[in-house]
Amino acid sequence: MADNLQKNNSKKVIVVYVHGKGGNASEAEHYKQFFKEDVYGFDYKSENPWEAKTEFMDKFKEFSDKYNRITLIANSIGAYFSMNSGIDKFIHKAYFISPIVNLERLILNMIEWAGTTEQELEKKKIIPVDFGDDLSWDYLQYVRNHNICWTVPTDILYGSADNLQSLDTIKEFCLKASATLTVMDGSEHWFHTKEQMEFLDEWLKKAIFNEANS
Repeated sequence: MADNLQKNNSKKVIVVYVHGKGGNASEAEHYKQFFKEDVYGFDYKSENPWEAKTEFMDKFKEFSDKYNRITLIANSIGAYFSMNSGIDKFIHKAYFISPIVNLERLILNMIEWAGTTEQELEKKKIIPVDFGDDLSWDYLQYVRNHNICWTVPTDILYGSADNLQSLDTIKEFCLKASATLTVMDGSEHWFHTKEQMEFLDEWLKKAIFNEANS
């Protein structure tokens, strides 16, 4: 009886992959080679942080009911959605790839790239742009009114040629969150070339090894 009880209470672990904009849950397949545990690709439907807050919280609460330990791998805006959702209480360890850590700053940059102003955005509420999602006044206000507080031990991979978040922005976040940072010289926001993926794989293997031996 005691042996059966111990077996039933054995620790269960899951690795959850959260994709970025334009990505999909099937990308999780790449990460299965690095973990003995189950790797799950989260096929979320939310397109903004207020929708994601509910969807992510519900999903990770479901994971927490089934698993004793959750590891998070999140890419780009997927990292922001994760942090904004308040799921850090469920996460044991996180690995972020090109994370959006300051969405307000990115939106302000996009306003500048579009050749417009905050005042104009407030007046029009929505301004279409030809380089991404439409600019939204409500979106900017939400981001400003919901500061991120991330308390999970986190390793970050960042490309020095990332045009969405500056190195200073990433370093500022790492300082606040006590996250470790690895920079690939010359890499863009999207890690996808053979060289970039090899660098990513080596970074992740090293980070996992360090976590296991800490």
